[in-house]
Amino acid sequence: MDDIKKLLNCTGFQWDKGNIEKNWLKHKVSPVECEQMFFNQPVVAAEDLKHSQKEKRYYALGQTDDKRLLFVAFTFRRNFVRVISARDMSQKERKSYEENQ
Repeated sequence: MDDIKKLLNCTGFQWDKGNIEKNWLKHKVSPVECEQMFFNQPVVAAEDLKHSQKEKRYYALGQTDDKRLLFVAFTFRRNFVRVISARDMSQKERKSYEENQ
């Protein structure tokens, strides 16, 4: 998908205090872990059509430096990745991720 190529041109991450707190309180995922996931291979990313009504949203499956498998929903704001939510991968997502390695 051409939109996913935007990841290659991103210059950083844009964080919202509410999303940082929500991801930590609900799922114990830190911003550092989210960012690590985008730099570790493999990363599987696609457009999230189901949740793209107001803005284009995407999701990525990947792993942290400690091999924690994460699902991260995000969007782009200019040249930044803006994380919307992050959590551990579901069993179905883990299977999909393993098939794409």
